[in-house]
Amino acid sequence: MTLITRKEYLKSLKSMKPNIYKFGELIKDVTKHPATKRTVESHARNFDAAHDPDLSDLYTTASTFTGEKIHRWNSMLQSSDDLISNMKMKRQNYRRTGTCSGGVCVGWNAQNVMWAVTQDMDEEYGTNYQERLKAWILDSQDKGLVVAGALTDAKGNRSLKPSEQEDPDLNLRIKEIRDDGIVIQGAKLMICGVAASHEIFLMPGGIYKESDKDFSLACVVPRDIEGLTIVEATRPSDRRDLEDTAEGEVPNTGITQGLLLFENVFVPNERVFLCGEFKYTMKIIQYFTANYRACIGACVAGQGDVMIGASVLMARANGLSIKTFMNKFVDMSINNQITYGLGVGACAMGFQHPSGSFVADPITAHTNKVMVATLPYETKRLTQEIGGGMVETGCMPSYQDFTNPEYGEVLQKYYKAGGASAESRYKTARLAEWLTIGGGVPGCMHGGGSPDGAKLVVRFSTPFEEYVDYAKELMGIKEDVPEPQKGK
Repeated sequence: MTLITRKEYLKSLKSMKPNIYKFGELIKDVTKHPATKRTVESHARNFDAAHDPDLSDLYTTASTFTGEKIHRWNSMLQSSDDLISNMKMKRQNYRRTGTCSGGVCVGWNAQNVMWAVTQDMDEEYGTNYQERLKAWILDSQDKGLVVAGALTDAKGNRSLKPSEQEDPDLNLRIKEIRDDGIVIQGAKLMICGVAASHEIFLMPGGIYKESDKDFSLACVVPRDIEGLTIVEATRPSDRRDLEDTAEGEVPNTGITQGLLLFENVFVPNERVFLCGEFKYTMKIIQYFTANYRACIGACVAGQGDVMIGASVLMARANGLSIKTFMNKFVDMSINNQITYGLGVGACAMGFQHPSGSFVADPITAHTNKVMVATLPYETKRLTQEIGGGMVETGCMPSYQDFTNPEYGEVLQKYYKAGGASAESRYKTARLAEWLTIGGGVPGCMHGGGSPDGAKLVVRFSTPFEEYVDYAKELMGIKEDVPEPQKGK
């Protein structure tokens, strides 16, 4: 098995059928179009790393099925070390791209979660889901596939279950079951890395009961499958990002979010791993969120590392010693290590499912999610504070103006401050802006679910009465101390 190269990866994307739109335009080549080329570059750097002698051990591993060398994002996670290596790779990836590369993250987690759940379903129902999944995983390892993962549905009225919605398509559903496969209809929204991916792993967006069994589906589809239309989401910095001539404005990397619209999409049986078995949606969500919320601590830590670097550069470019801001830099570093350390702790304290899949400790992982939804924003605030008004207000000319042959030299004269050139100071400020309020911002608050949802898991996972017994034992309290009864 030969590891896929950057060149082969880009060629494979070029060969896919165009089905992605932005600003009303069909994107014919995702590797070159300004709306998608940056997220493709972010993912391409993973293939570079797999062939880099200094990084290959982190970005590759041995297949548990064949023993051959494969890209790590196609591998099975079967120990705490595997999950921690997942985290190490993600932190390094953020350092090298500054942003999220969802195609080497979410689908990877999905395949491992479904490896565990398909075994449980096969044992109970006599299905052959795990055999199907194994065949697909072997193919993905052989081809070095980049696989996005899609959980978030449109949802509609949040107070109603999927089956109670006025329009059933508001949650991706099984529209028809055939002998040779299923037909699905609906949408998945805000899905990261789709434009840079070969395939999309579709998972249930919630925990369902029998009334919602039609929404209980898991399958994997090619990104360019017939009947799927993808619309790229937009953000305030898009117009700047789309300027091909503005290479000094933003990094060559970036993130995109896809809106996936499924209209009578046929999925053959060999790609279907959950079809109506509603009671297993609970395990899917439990396992997926535990692993994802542990490992996302590495993502925000990696971007935090870049924010520290950008802030150091900005201070020096402003003519100030980093000693001026050392307390702030230490706070930023502590924020990074809290989310990273909590994630590692969740991985180290996890458990192995009988299938071999390893699952992070839920209460620690969900605690990490709460920190991920909090601490990175403080790091971003400190980045803006250290950078000054040039970063926080975004009050800068375009790069075209900054380098204009008629008046650019005069502009640059007034942007010179410390030891760096005016251009380096300008680019550093743009990077800090991009990391804190622009296209580089990952989904800290709601990526992988809301912090309120994570707090519920922590609430129900905390053994309050067990802790009461510890306290009573220490002081020799024998009597029962009940909860007060509510008055009638």
